[in-house]
Amino acid sequence: MEELTVKSTPTANTKKRKSGTNFHCALIQRGTAVEDRILRSIKPYNVIIHKFASIDELYTHGQRVMLEMIVIAGSGPTSWMMELLPRIKRDSALQFVPVVLFHPGPEKDVIIEAYQRGVDEVITNFWDFELVTAKMEMLIARSKRDLGVNPTTRLPGPAAIEHEINIRLKNGENIAVCYGDLDNFKAYNDYYGYIYGDKIILITSHIIRTTVHDLVPNGFVGHIGGDDYIFVIPLAKVDIVCKNILSTFDKMIPFRYKEEDRERGYIDVANRMGEMERFPLMTLSIAAIPNQDRAFTHVGEMSHMMADLKKYTKTQPGSNYMIERRKKY
Repeated sequence: MEELTVKSTPTANTKKRKSGTNFHCALIQRGTAVEDRILRSIKPYNVIIHKFASIDELYTHGQRVMLEMIVIAGSGPTSWMMELLPRIKRDSALQFVPVVLFHPGPEKDVIIEAYQRGVDEVITNFWDFELVTAKMEMLIARSKRDLGVNPTTRLPGPAAIEHEINIRLKNGENIAVCYGDLDNFKAYNDYYGYIYGDKIILITSHIIRTTVHDLVPNGFVGHIGGDDYIFVIPLAKVDIVCKNILSTFDKMIPFRYKEEDRERGYIDVANRMGEMERFPLMTLSIAAIPNQDRAFTHVGEMSHMMADLKKYTKTQPGSNYMIERRKKY
């Protein structure tokens, strides 16, 4: 996997982007070379191109950085491009990243198929820099305006989560909808400040997303907002996924505290009544609601049970996960 960094000259179109901000673009190219064209067309101050040769390498880049665009470039046969597009759009972390396809001379049916498979923009023939720059800036702006994506974690938000769960319920999949919630996050946020709180939100999203994608290639991860997450996995994978998420969380999060707070095992923070209260280090609670043998027909039927189980799980000390064993009510 290669990475190419170029610092481009600010123009009128780049003044909104703060100096030092990186723009992460993933690129796969076969039979053509478009790095220089991309660098001239995408104009933030620091462009970082992450080359990939396979979908697995793209997933790795997506776990390491917040990708802002994916470019698929090639000449000749396009079957490999058509196979790659739906795999990108099925991934919960990549599906909202704009995808641009470049081919010097595709047939009309190839262009139509590319759009049907989820590409956001097709560039053909010669590369008109003014036109391509306008298209790419439009794609980036549209992506950032997409209310279905959480701006901190870039994970699908409530609308996309509901849609994904309902699709899987409609298909009758034996899944578990897992609700992850941080314990004592507000105290940490009040004590250390929102900048550090946002880092915890981001770290937790990385832990959940990486674990789910490593163990369940077709798993789905979403971010409801704040410190609440949703992930959807096969019912048979609940134990191994949750155990690995909690283990990684408990190893990493204590080091987001100052040494003296970590060694003490708690922080003293004013509660909602203005009284000082002792809060243990953050833990993670996961409530898992199984859908087996088409038990549920839509996400609304699961929400009440999920809320109840989440409340109970949070009463247990430490990081925990619990699977709802009762029938639908």
